[in-house]
Amino acid sequence: MPNIKVIIPAYNEADSIVKVIGEIPKIVSEIIVVNNNSTDNTEANAKNAGATVLTEKHKGYGNACLKGLEYVANQQVKPDIIVFLDGDYSDNPQELTKLVAPIIEHDIDLVIGARVKNLREVGSMTAPQIFGNWLATHLMALFFGATFTDLGPFRAIKYDKLLLLNMIDKTYGWTVEMQLKALKHKLTYTEVPVNYKNRIGVSKVSGTVKGSIFAGAKILSWIFKYSIKK
Repeated sequence: MPNIKVIIPAYNEADSIVKVIGEIPKIVSEIIVVNNNSTDNTEANAKNAGATVLTEKHKGYGNACLKGLEYVANQQVKPDIIVFLDGDYSDNPQELTKLVAPIIEHDIDLVIGARVKNLREVGSMTAPQIFGNWLATHLMALFFGATFTDLGPFRAIKYDKLLLLNMIDKTYGWTVEMQLKALKHKLTYTEVPVNYKNRIGVSKVSGTVKGSIFAGAKILSWIFKYSIKK
């Protein structure tokens, strides 16, 4: 089996993080939780559940992911695959094996967990989220001929290909940046339908008007930036 590590950005996920860690398949060599300036027991709960816990005081989804990658880069033995997974229990951690299968079996570079309608719990995605995904993926299809249908955070990528992308986004644009750069570098990619549940707790993005607007603006800015460069 390849060496697989999971990075979980977590901000105030004390009520869900133990469930997430506990359901990650044993094929994973290390679970890395990045405590993104939480004010609850996220850090302690994650440590007690057996995860490696890092601290990133600068808020932002991308900041947390970059912290996890910095930690991995300093390890002597590098992983083959990195999986990104949210800490709110909206994804099904047990589906990780399904997510990495195209990489292991077919040498695909990037796999996105697609939150398809028939596998989503009612209310698990807000109307702005659904529309934003539709708009972003359609713009990527228009400008770049992409076949993505989702910007889902549950994803797997070969570690060497991830380094090639030179990720920099520190906030909500992390997912779309990865997909745009994958297109730019002509990585092979596919999507795997995954279940999506109502999260535990309140969303930091879609749960607020400010978060939804900022996330949408960031995603669109990345797309238009790359369309101009094309």
